Amino acid sequence: MNRARHARLALAVVAAGALSIAGLAGTAQAADVNNAKNAGFESGLGNWSCSAGSGATVSSPVHGGTAALKATPSGSDTAQCSQTVAVKPNSTYTLSAWVQGSYVYLGASGTGTTDVSTWTPGTGSGYSQLSTSFKTGSSTTSVQIYTHGWYGQPAYYADDFSVFGPDGGGGGDPAPTVPAAPAGLAVGSVSSSSVNLSWGAVSNATGYNVYQGGTKVQSVTGSSATVTGLSASTSYQFQVSATNAAGESPKSAAVTGTTSASGGNPGGGGNVPKHAVTGYWQNFNNGATVQKISDVPADYDIIAVAFADATSTPGAVSFTLDSAGLGGYTVDQFKADIAAKHAAGKFVIISIGGQNGTISVSDSNSANNFANSVYSLMQTYGFDGVDIDLENGLNSTYMTQALKAIAAKGGSKTVITMAPQTIDMQSPSNEYFKTALNIKDILTVVNMQYYNSGSMNGCDGNVYSQGTVDFLTALACIQLQGGLDPSQVGLGLPASTSGAGSGYVSPSVVNAALDCLTKGTSCGNFKPSKTYPTLRGAMTWSTNWDAKSGNAWSGAVGPHVHALP
Repeated sequence: MNRARHARLALAVVAAGALSIAGLAGTAQAADVNNAKNAGFESGLGNWSCSAGSGATVSSPVHGGTAALKATPSGSDTAQCSQTVAVKPNSTYTLSAWVQGSYVYLGASGTGTTDVSTWTPGTGSGYSQLSTSFKTGSSTTSVQIYTHGWYGQPAYYADDFSVFGPDGGGGGDPAPTVPAAPAGLAVGSVSSSSVNLSWGAVSNATGYNVYQGGTKVQSVTGSSATVTGLSASTSYQFQVSATNAAGESPKSAAVTGTTSASGGNPGGGGNVPKHAVTGYWQNFNNGATVQKISDVPADYDIIAVAFADATSTPGAVSFTLDSAGLGGYTVDQFKADIAAKHAAGKFVIISIGGQNGTISVSDSNSANNFANSVYSLMQTYGFDGVDIDLENGLNSTYMTQALKAIAAKGGSKTVITMAPQTIDMQSPSNEYFKTALNIKDILTVVNMQYYNSGSMNGCDGNVYSQGTVDFLTALACIQLQGGLDPSQVGLGLPASTSGAGSGYVSPSVVNAALDCLTKGTSCGNFKPSKTYPTLRGAMTWSTNWDAKSGNAWSGAVGPHVHALP
């Protein structure tokens, strides 16, 4: 991003903050209508105009209905899509839309008073709602509403626009009605501290509220949720309601969920060691040491084969061994080496995603395709499970559905790991974090990537720089306090300076962070309020870069992990 564009972005941030402070509030009244036309893109791009041909409608991911806008910025265009909306003079309107992506803007111009805009930095994972308000001038009869991304950023999505206020006379989509109460509320998997709930989707609902004992404890956009922070061996009553811009439905019929007794690892993974080391094995040659699976040192307990590839079928993945790039490594040798690792008590899983991975699981159909294709790979090659390393966002509702289906097919020994970026695990409200909590009963470990991120907030609210013991311990603390079992938390680091753009730390720093979290020793300035002796262990990218450095990482971290309490 060049300096001029950076300045424009900074001004937009200031403007958005000013709007928040000014509080240009205006509550829609009962007689108000949605003055936007084709607000959910169910009629394609009708009534909308997108700059430089940047817009298109897609069937996935959507927030509501069957379609949404996908607009793709370029280096010289922000992919602005706009519509002229009829309004009344001297009136207040509330503008909102659901968006997904990074640097997505929503605004109104030509208001006759103060034009408005708001934006979300986003991470590309899941829809979030943008909202602002404006007042029209004494002679204003139309305004332009718009959304856009930012120069050179990935495509963004937008859906379900609304311009609520007095009827401007230009027509528009019908105002929503209060949705019906959800039906089919059911209790799914439970742990000693959580209960998973699911229910039937409600037509015209844009969200759902989850109630525990009559008190609202969560708001979600999908038709499932996991309530955490519960006591072991205790019964709880749950209800859900559906919401949209018109209001909230009555609560559903109540169901009772009972947590399990405390003790033991709540997740899956069968016989994975209490303390384990995970390493990614590269199915490609990028300058690191080319390896066969048999070359991976015994210090690695879980080997994640990187990566499966997207297919033309939504959500489905495939795997092709790069025999030519790996010096003639054959499929038969590959399968035999996996079997030999099994005989040695090791686990080999298929990793989905990576930096360039484009797999999208955003509806029930793609979730089923994902689960079926992953399980097929498990049967074909002998993989013990799956690793989720999607760095371009995921949908917690449908990824949860897919992973639970894989576990149901593979049984209790199925290994499920995740490798989110640091930004994806900053809050339990993030899609990656929600997915981890949703599958807590079958999750083996989350090996968050403590690299390529810059400075981040720790669980104490302070900012820590990557490459330090404090960075590892204070960010791990967010997961440990946010609902994951300590046995489901691992520290992901590069094996060498060549393994990542930034964030490499020496094995001694990794070991110090492990000691701080499990024993309360070797801490830096940050010291957790309690110790977590069952912390799972550590992960590295990659076994190949480790080999390039003489296996210095696994030779030091492996024995240390296996000697943890």
